[in-house]
Amino acid sequence: MDWLSRYDAVIQCRGKRLDFRKDSGQPGSIYGDSRQGSPAISAVCAQRLFRADCFACLVSVLGTVSSVPLLDEIPVAREFSDVFPSNLPGLPPDRDVEFVIDLEPGTRPIAKAPYRMAPRELEELRTQLDELLAKGFIRPSSSPWGAPVLFVKKKDGSMRLCIDYRELNKVTIKNRYPLPRIDDLFDQLRGSAVFSKIDLRSGYHQLRIWESDIPRTAFRSRHGHFEFLVMSFGLTNAPSAFMDMMNRVFKDFLDKFVVVFIDDVLIYSRNAAEHDQHLRLVLSALRDHQLYAKLSKCEFWLPQVSFLGHVVNKDGISVDPEKISAVMDWHRPSTPKEIRSFLGLAGYYRRFVEGFSTLAAPLTKLTQKHAAFIWSDKCEEAFLELKSRLCSAPVLTLPAEGKDYDVYVDASHVGLGGVLMQEGKVIAYGSRQLKTHERNYPTHDLEFAAVIFALKLWRHLLYGAQCKIFTDLKSLKYVFTQKELNLRQRRWLEYVADYDVEIQYHPGKANVVADALSRKTGKIFNLTADCLVEEFLLMDISAGCCDLQSSLSVTEPSWISLTRLHQKEDPDLLHLYLRAERGELPDFSIDDSGTLKYRGRFCIPAVGDIRVMVCKEAHGSSVAYHPGSTKMYHELKQIAWWYGMKGDIARYVSKCYTCKRVKADHGRPGGKLAPLEIPTWKWESISMDFITGLPRSPRGFDSVWVIVDRLTKSAHFVPYKIDYPMKKIAELYLDEVVRLHGVPVSIISDRDSHFTSRFWRSLQEGLGTDLRYSTAYHPQTNGQTERVNQIVEDMIRCYILDHGGAWDERLRLMEFAYNNSYQESLQMAPFEALYGRRCRTPLFWTEAGERPLLGPDALEEVEVSVKLIREKLRVAQERYEKNANRRRSDLEFSVEDLVFLKVSPMVGVKRFGKNRKLDPRYVGPFRILERIGVSAYRLDLPASFPGVHNVFYVSQLRKFVRSSGQVLDDVPQLEPNLSYVEVPVRILDTQDRVLRTKSFPMVKVFWKNQDLESATWELESAMREAHPHLFP
Repeated sequence: MDWLSRYDAVIQCRGKRLDFRKDSGQPGSIYGDSRQGSPAISAVCAQRLFRADCFACLVSVLGTVSSVPLLDEIPVAREFSDVFPSNLPGLPPDRDVEFVIDLEPGTRPIAKAPYRMAPRELEELRTQLDELLAKGFIRPSSSPWGAPVLFVKKKDGSMRLCIDYRELNKVTIKNRYPLPRIDDLFDQLRGSAVFSKIDLRSGYHQLRIWESDIPRTAFRSRHGHFEFLVMSFGLTNAPSAFMDMMNRVFKDFLDKFVVVFIDDVLIYSRNAAEHDQHLRLVLSALRDHQLYAKLSKCEFWLPQVSFLGHVVNKDGISVDPEKISAVMDWHRPSTPKEIRSFLGLAGYYRRFVEGFSTLAAPLTKLTQKHAAFIWSDKCEEAFLELKSRLCSAPVLTLPAEGKDYDVYVDASHVGLGGVLMQEGKVIAYGSRQLKTHERNYPTHDLEFAAVIFALKLWRHLLYGAQCKIFTDLKSLKYVFTQKELNLRQRRWLEYVADYDVEIQYHPGKANVVADALSRKTGKIFNLTADCLVEEFLLMDISAGCCDLQSSLSVTEPSWISLTRLHQKEDPDLLHLYLRAERGELPDFSIDDSGTLKYRGRFCIPAVGDIRVMVCKEAHGSSVAYHPGSTKMYHELKQIAWWYGMKGDIARYVSKCYTCKRVKADHGRPGGKLAPLEIPTWKWESISMDFITGLPRSPRGFDSVWVIVDRLTKSAHFVPYKIDYPMKKIAELYLDEVVRLHGVPVSIISDRDSHFTSRFWRSLQEGLGTDLRYSTAYHPQTNGQTERVNQIVEDMIRCYILDHGGAWDERLRLMEFAYNNSYQESLQMAPFEALYGRRCRTPLFWTEAGERPLLGPDALEEVEVSVKLIREKLRVAQERYEKNANRRRSDLEFSVEDLVFLKVSPMVGVKRFGKNRKLDPRYVGPFRILERIGVSAYRLDLPASFPGVHNVFYVSQLRKFVRSSGQVLDDVPQLEPNLSYVEVPVRILDTQDRVLRTKSFPMVKVFWKNQDLESATWELESAMREAHPHLFP
C-alpha cells in the first residue's frame, strides 16, 4: 500500500492495468495478461515444449497440513529432544530381539523381475535408496534372492517404498507371537483422564535383521540389487517380532499406565501429576533403548485420544466418527460376500449395539451355504437399523476396579443378548444367534443359556467380582434351590458356582437400559471403508471384539489390491490419472484411496499378470465355471475396465484348454460343402452301405445291403445276414451289380470292416474298381446312401405296422416302389432315368405307353437322356451347395497345426443304463500331418487310438491355441468309434449278491477319470477275465 500511495497508482481491474507516476514525474503503466481461457494444455503440446527444453515441474496438490507442535512447548517431552530426531541417526544397536526369517525345509531362493515405474517414481526411488544407503539401512547385494519394489502413497501425499515380499512370505515359517486383544487394551484405560500417544519413527527400521538372514531380504530395482540390514515393511513376521521387542522394552509399565500395540504407545494417567511421572518413565525407556519417535505423529497431554478406531476419555469409550462413517456410506449389499464384508466391519463395533446378532440375523441368513439370495424388506430394515444404531452409538463407560457389576440378559427364538453395566452406565453390549440345537430349548433353558453366555463373554471382568444378573423369567431366580434339574442345567449350575453372582427378576429392564444410555451425536465425516481396512491390514492383525467370535473380516480380492498398487506403473493409466485429477475426463474419477476408476469401475493396469488374474477369477474360479466370452465380458464390465477389454477376454477364452475340450460348438459348422463329381454314365459310380440291427426275419435276415447308382439314383436292396462271410458278400455283389450293370468304375462307402477287408479290396482291385472311403465320422461324404437308408428303414417300419410278417419277403417290392418314385433332383423316377421310360404299374398301366425305338434313334435318345439327367443333377447340386454353405463357415488348418478332435461320449459302453455324458467332447491336441482333398486332414494320433482312422473331416476338428505355461492332460484311450474306453483303476470292495438260490461274487470298481461316487459293482468273474491285473 505504501508503494501504491507513493507513486499515486491507479488500478483498473477490468483492463488489468496499473497506472502510476515515476520519480521523474513521467506517467507509467503496467499491463497484466489479458488472454482468456483455460491455462491447461494438451499432452501433445506438453511433449513439444519438453523437446524445446522448456522447464517443467510436476506438482501434487495436497490438503491443508496441520501444524506440527513445537517440542519446546510440550512439558516433559522437551527434556527428551534426543528421542525426537528429524531422522534416524543410523543403524540401530544390537538388541535382545533380532528379526529372524525361518524358511520351510527345501526352499530355494526366489527372484522376481522388477516392476515398471513412472518417471516420478524412479526419481523418488533413487532419492530413497540414497537415503537408505546413507543411513546404512541397506547395502548392495549379490544374494540369489530378489523381490520387486513398489510405492504406496501415504495420507500426506508422500511415497512409501514397499518391497513385494509375497513370494518370500509364502515359504516363511510363521511366528505366532500373540498380539493383544483390542478390547483388553481398552479395559486397561478405566479411570484415566490424561493421555499421550507416541508413534515411533520408521519403527521397523529400528530393529536389526539376523546377520545370516540379511540376503533373504534382497530386492531388485532399476538402480541395482540391495538387501536390508534392518527390518523392512512387508515381511510376514514383522508385526510379531516388533511386538515382542516393544513388550520387552515396556514390560515394567504394561497394564499399569502403558498400552502398546505394534509401534503405537499409549500412556494413560488419572491426573496431570501422574501423567508427568508416567510420561517421563516412558521417554526414559525409549532413550535407554535408543528408540526414536516422530514428533509430528505424537500427541501429548490430551483429555481424549483416538486409538485403534475408538475415542477414549474420562467418561468412557465411543466409536471414532471418522471410522464409523465407512459403515454409514456402505451401499446395499448385492452378494453374500458383500454382506460378510459389511457385517465384519460393523461387527468390529458390536459392543456399542444392543442386540447386534438379533438385528443382523436376516442378513446372516443370506450368507449361509445353499441359501437363496433374496433381499427382503426385513433385510433392508436390518441393514438400515444397524447403520442407524452405529451412527448414534452410545458412549460406553470403562469398567472401574472394585465396583459391582449389573448384567441384564434376555433370550428369544432368534438369539441371546446381554448388557454389562456399572453404576447405571453401560460398559458393553453382547449378543449372538442361537445355534441349531438351542432352538429346541424350552424358555427356561433359553434364559439360563443367556446367563451362561454373559458370564463367559465378560469372564475377565466378572470373575472375582460381585455382580447381579437381571432376567425377565421369574422362575430362574430360584434355580439355585431347585431340586429337579436336567443334566444340562446341572452342568450350567456348576459353572455359575464359580462366580459371586445373584440372579434377580426384573421385568422392566429394557427401560432401565434405555435410560442408562448416554447417546452421542456429532458430525460424521466422509471416509471410505478402505481407510479403516487398510489401517488394520498394515498392522497384520485380526481385531477381536467383546464377542469371542467377533473379528474384523473385511478383505478385498487380490486383483483389486494389486490394481491399487500398480495402476501408476501403466503409462496409459498414468496419463488418464493426471487428466482425471485436473477434471478433464468426466467419465474418470479418483476415489478416496487414490484409485483411478472409469464410471465407477476399476481401471486395470497392463502390468504383470493383473489382467490375466482378473480373467482367471471371472472365468475359472469355483463360482464362475467357464462362461463364454460374451457373458464373461458383460459380467466383468460391471467392475473392471481397460482398453481392448472385450478382445482380451475373447482371446483368453479362446485359449482356455478346458473350454476347448468340453464345450459344444453353437456356431455354424466348419467346412464348406464340396459335392462329388457327377458320373458320366449309368452305374459307372455307385455307393453302398449296410442297414443293421433290424428285427430278425423267419429266414434269418437281420440286415439290408443298400447299393445306389450315383447318376440315375436307381438302387438295389439286398437282404443279408450280419454273419455272412466275405465270400458270400462277394457272390451277392456279382449277382446284384456286375451281372445286371457291369463292373463299376468306382465305389463309395464308409469304413465298415467288410469294405476295408483284404478280401474285398483284392476283389475290386482284380475287377479294376477304385474304392473311395468316406472321411472318418463324416457320413455326409456318402450322403446319397445315407438318405436311401432312411427311406428303406421307413418303408420297413410302414410295412410292419400295416401288414406285419416278414419284411424280407417284401423287400423286392420296396425296391420296385423306390425305383419307380419321383426324385426331386432328377425330376423323374430312377427307373425312367435308367431305362428311358416310365415303368408300368397297376395304377399307371396304359399311361406308360409303347415307344418302340430302334437303331440310331434309340442311341441318340439315350445320350440325350443322360445329358439331361447330368444337367439336372448339376443344377440340384449347385442349389444344395448354395443352401448348405449358407449355414457353414470356412474353416481351414495348416500342416503342423495343433487341433482338438471331437469324440462321441454318448456312444459305446454303458454301465447300469448310464452314459458317460459328462466326459469331454474333444481330446487332444494332435498335430496335422497333411491335408486330404478340400476339407479333410490327416492327424498324428497316439498309440492309445488303436483302429481309429487318422483322416477326419474339418467339422470334427477344433483349433488349439496354446497359452503360456499350459500343461496338457494325458490323452485318454478311445474305441475305434471315438467313444471313451472305460479303464478300471482298482477294486474298492467285494461282496456276494444272492439271486434266488445262486450267489454271485461282485466287486466294486473305481474307474479312471471318475470320482468315488461313480464306482460300480461288477461281476468278479467278468472283471478277472478282462482285467486280471486288478487281482493279486
